[in-house]
Amino acid sequence: MTGVAERSEGVTLEGLRKRMAEFAKERDWDQFHSPRNLLLALVGEVGELSEIFQWKGEVPRGLPDWKYEEKEHLGEELSDVLLYLVRVSDICGVDLGKAALRKLELNAIKYPVKLCEGSSKKPTQINVTDNNDGNSNGGVTAISNSDRKSRSDGV
Repeated sequence: MTGVAERSEGVTLEGLRKRMAEFAKERDWDQFHSPRNLLLALVGEVGELSEIFQWKGEVPRGLPDWKYEEKEHLGEELSDVLLYLVRVSDICGVDLGKAALRKLELNAIKYPVKLCEGSSKKPTQINVTDNNDGNSNGGVTAISNSDRKSRSDGV
């Protein structure tokens, strides 16, 4: 394993995947890294990440009022989540980078700019022929459940 400075330049998902595989192999942990076990560990780390924000209410971007130690702790918990996510995707045989790019493409279809810009509504709330105020939204029809399912399968 190399030092932090060397690892911080040009980090890729593939590089993290290889390092996590090496890390687990060196410790003979592959025997414990089933998809289920990794997923449960990931959920636990998401819980630890959530605890950091639990009683803070809304916080501004960049966390300007946070102490260095708080941001460092946040970085550690974010890293735990990322590393487990990379590991579970590797064990399941999913190319996480490709899956993420595909999901962005699907989301671009699901959330067209003309209908979604500046709105936090779900597609089922925005993709209707008539708005609640009776105005037409240009004839866009609702996305059916079967369409929604086929658009999100596997991602």
